Amino acid sequence: MYYVACTNVSPNGDPDRGNTPRIDPQTMQGFITDVATKRRIRNYIQTAYAGEPGMNIIVQQFTMLNRHIAEAKRAAGAEDCAKEKEAVYAGRKKACELFYDVRAFGAVMSTGPNAGQVRGPVQITFGKSLDPVLPMDISITRMAVADTIKDGKVEDYLKKEAETPEDKLRTMGRKQLIPFGLYEVRGFISANLAAETGFDDEDLKALFEAILNMYEHDHSASKGEMSVVSPLIIFKHVGTDTDEVQRAKQAKLGCAPAHKLFELVHVRKKADVEFARSYRDYDAEVDINRVPAGVEIGFQSNPYGPVRWRSLPEGEDWFRLG
Repeated sequence: MYYVACTNVSPNGDPDRGNTPRIDPQTMQGFITDVATKRRIRNYIQTAYAGEPGMNIIVQQFTMLNRHIAEAKRAAGAEDCAKEKEAVYAGRKKACELFYDVRAFGAVMSTGPNAGQVRGPVQITFGKSLDPVLPMDISITRMAVADTIKDGKVEDYLKKEAETPEDKLRTMGRKQLIPFGLYEVRGFISANLAAETGFDDEDLKALFEAILNMYEHDHSASKGEMSVVSPLIIFKHVGTDTDEVQRAKQAKLGCAPAHKLFELVHVRKKADVEFARSYRDYDAEVDINRVPAGVEIGFQSNPYGPVRWRSLPEGEDWFRLG
């Protein structure tokens, strides 16, 4: 799990509501969809690992999915076979080898050339703000217009500008935002599904790197200040059995329910803060003494550094926002 601070932005606009920030209408807490998070992870992987074997992305912007599926089937030597079980499986296996997001998130690849379906080991929940957010729709002045002239040339536009009063050469626009929200995002990684898709330790490192870096390469007018402001908080199942084989089996099946592990992390608004406007308005702590047997807790704040697995020394400053 991790925390995202959003300041004067629309963290994830809803196109059905004029691109206003998504909210729970009952609690007024904000949402960031899993699709929006995965898009940014994909974008980061595509940028940071461009050209590296096995690190291509199947769900790219402004491309056709079926073209990538066809490429996977061609690479598997099964391009001309759409229905044969062996050909579908060969395309599925090759897609896992070629595309990072197929290994991580899975994919439905039966839309054309047919490479079957892959259930991915990495799943990410909707991000949810800790407190209610205030969606705002504000007016802005656009100091130009985009009128068109059919078959217009440069001279036609210059003539039109000269003939148009100045106050008609500007228009109004709108921006949607929230003043501030601190969002908690949770994720899950299945060791069993990872074994099926080939998602390995190097892929896991790339995932953690992408999560910590993804907003640093996604700044825009609507998302100018979004940052992961906590370390990644990672729960790893290691098992308790004295027999190594049984311990590994325990670890793959899990040693504690995920919701119980998430409940060990507490991020709360400070008592003297009425309206939070910064992640510094929150206190953070983890109940380290309640981590169940067979589970280790780790933290990663450096995108390129290791996960710090630990039983925390008394008094050490080990978990904080920022």
